[in-house]
Amino acid sequence: MKAIVYEKYGPHEVLHLKEVDKPTPKDNEVLIRIYATTVTKYDCWMRSCTAPPGFGLLMRIASGIRKPKKPILGTELAGEIEAVGKDVKLFRKGDPVFGYTGMSLGAYAEYICLPEDGALAIKPANMTYEEAAAVQQGALTALFFLRKGNIQSGQKVLIFGASGGVGSAAVQIANHFGAEVTGVCSTRKLELVKSLGADKVIDYNQEDFTKSGETYDIIFDTVGKSPFSGSTRSLKNEGIYLFTTYGLVRLFRIIWLNLTNSKKAISGLLKERAEDLIFLRELIEDGKLKVVIDRRYPLEQAVQAHRYVETGHKKGHVVLTVEHNNNAWQGK
Repeated sequence: MKAIVYEKYGPHEVLHLKEVDKPTPKDNEVLIRIYATTVTKYDCWMRSCTAPPGFGLLMRIASGIRKPKKPILGTELAGEIEAVGKDVKLFRKGDPVFGYTGMSLGAYAEYICLPEDGALAIKPANMTYEEAAAVQQGALTALFFLRKGNIQSGQKVLIFGASGGVGSAAVQIANHFGAEVTGVCSTRKLELVKSLGADKVIDYNQEDFTKSGETYDIIFDTVGKSPFSGSTRSLKNEGIYLFTTYGLVRLFRIIWLNLTNSKKAISGLLKERAEDLIFLRELIEDGKLKVVIDRRYPLEQAVQAHRYVETGHKKGHVVLTVEHNNNAWQGK
């Protein structure tokens, strides 16, 4: 089968197309013919073996000291089950599915095997394979952190980085939970964030939200760039400051805040679960969650896709489409 692999760390050009062995499902696994996957900031970190300041050594240990332990990147996918192991009960051949591999990676390929009890579910009926692949990491991350922040109806929630993969999902999921949502983004992305249901939008090029006098129950920084001191001042008493990414210095500030203040900061690592995918599927099929796709590239153009993601200008998600010679699925 075809796959995009990287056999050393480095710039975009270390990615290349290669023929690799097609996997065979174990007794508890399903074999998925992949039709779409995505390129995320996490994929770019893995490829270059870079990380937020202070975490470089940890990433190197996790991903491989001298070269990548797992040469096929990609965490999100959507496709069709081609075969099932003898013990599989939840799925059958032909099922349209979407799934999240997490640290196992492997989605930049024509096929992948996943355990039936992993983060895998039937694809939303009202989404294409491209949309179903793209919705997962952002929405799963947003759901995970908003739940950790104990989001409640009627709360005031500010989403910093509201136009990105996590932020665009966070705006919609916070709306679902009944919060009053303020989205912070750049000038050219204001209309997008409004269209996702934000009650208010702030252009960070024109206004510093920390100086407005407004206070919030939850401030959710989805990109690791909100001003720490100003943001904590903008929290209500016992308010929650959520982070998906941060450097070592910010980690120490998070710890200090939690030790000395009624306001709390929460970070953590996403735990991918099938029940969360099913929850998201229900939101999608009810019309309460949509996905924003910025650009699409064929799998063979993974280098170009990585280059674009690293510009920092994407709105929503970047998708890699996977064509199979014997299946004209055309994104359905």
